Amino acid sequence: MHTAITIDALKVLDAIDRKGSFAGAAGELFRVPSAISYTVQKLEEDLDVEIFDRSGHRATLTPAGRYLLNEGRALLEATETLAHTTRQVAQGWETRLRIGFNSLLPAEALFPTIREFYELGLPVEVQLVEEVFAGTWDALQSRRIDLAIGADQVSRPAGAFTTRSLGRVPFVFAVSAHHPLVSQQGTLSERDIARYPAAVAADSSRNLPPGSAGIFRRQQTLTVSNIDQKIALQEAGLGVGWLPRHRIRRQLEEGSLVICEVELPRDPIPVHIARRNDEQGKALEWFWERLSQPGVYRDWLDTGETPEG
Repeated sequence: MHTAITIDALKVLDAIDRKGSFAGAAGELFRVPSAISYTVQKLEEDLDVEIFDRSGHRATLTPAGRYLLNEGRALLEATETLAHTTRQVAQGWETRLRIGFNSLLPAEALFPTIREFYELGLPVEVQLVEEVFAGTWDALQSRRIDLAIGADQVSRPAGAFTTRSLGRVPFVFAVSAHHPLVSQQGTLSERDIARYPAAVAADSSRNLPPGSAGIFRRQQTLTVSNIDQKIALQEAGLGVGWLPRHRIRRQLEEGSLVICEVELPRDPIPVHIARRNDEQGKALEWFWERLSQPGVYRDWLDTGETPEG
């Protein structure tokens, strides 16, 4: 389908508006003034619209012309972005990278690295996807994400994956400061805890078997979508359960959550960064190298020198 509005015509209108004259636009675009005038005249004829008001000493944009230029500049910007992105793809950069992170870690753990990446000025769209329990591996296996942060080894599926250990997530059994369990003397037993609803973050896995932890038999559950909501539930006294110690540092300091001693403590969970072996791309490689460093998560994990997996 033919259209009178071309990228070249929009560039001419843009140059005239910025330079203030047809002659100025001709100089910027390395054309003779008559070529600029012809482009504008042909556009007006094809659209059957007056773009410039020539009644005064200087041609000025009509309302229709101003609208055309304003909308056209968005198209010019889009074409520049498209050209730049095409060159980046040719050089091996993806147009989009999807990073999945286990809800045991907060999204802000990734923010400094993303800020560093944006400083490179690359037109790569970064998408963060939160997953719970086996959902992290499920998203990677089904290609909903390209890179997984905080994947555990227990729910790892069969397949060609590469992992690197990041550290361990330590857990504490925490309840609201006003919860009845706080006033109970001694170490809490399974029977003590099972009397109260457990706050549960639902596994986000779609295909892999879902998992859960820290729930006793015959214990009522109150289920939410992620760890942030689970923390809020327990702060409100609506549920009890295990929480990542580093995720509730503020609540513990402020006293809104209290740690209780229990008979059966929960072991820390080792977590990893993971990727599929068949995936390539410069953005993936860039994030893989930087997000593989345990120091990135020092505020959220118990880290140390750990071997590659």
